[in-house]
Amino acid sequence: MSKVMILVASTGHNVKLASALADELTSQGAAHETVNIVELGLPLYTSGAEKHDVPDAARDMAQRMAASRALVFVAPEYNGALPPTLVNLITWVSVSGDENWRAAFNGKIVAIATFSGGGGQSVLAAMRAQLAFLGANVVGRQILTNYEKSLNPESAAGVLAQVLALSA
Repeated sequence: MSKVMILVASTGHNVKLASALADELTSQGAAHETVNIVELGLPLYTSGAEKHDVPDAARDMAQRMAASRALVFVAPEYNGALPPTLVNLITWVSVSGDENWRAAFNGKIVAIATFSGGGGQSVLAAMRAQLAFLGANVVGRQILTNYEKSLNPESAAGVLAQVLALSA
C-alpha cells in the first residue's frame, strides 16, 4: 500500500476534485492524505527570504512530501500558468534548509489534475514541466475537468491505479 499525498492549490472546484480523487484512492485501498496548500498560510516568498526564517510549515511540507511515495497535484489555471500558491509552496520547499529538499520531488511518481474555468491545458503543461524539472516522474495521463467536462470516474481510477502501481 502506497502513501499518496494530494496537494490542492485552491478552494472550490479543485477541492471537490481532490476529494473525489481521495475517495478513489480509498476505494483502491491506498493510504493517502490531502493537504490544501492555501490553508498552510505560507508567506509570499521573496528573494533571500530563507536567510531570515523558513516557515515551519514549509519545513514540515518538505518532510511530508519526501516521506510520501507518490504525489497528486490538483490546481486551477491562473492566467495560463500555475497558481501562485503552488509556485510559492514549491519555492519554499526548495529553500527549506533541508540539504536533501529534492527528496520531496526527485523520483516521485506524480499525477496532475485540474478543474479550470478556462481550458486547463496550460496549467497541466506548466505543472508537468515544473515537476519534471524537479525530478518527478509525472505519469502520462492527466485529469482535466472544467465547466463543460466533468470528471470521468473510470479515467481517474485508471490514472490513480497507474500512480499506485508505479509507486509500489
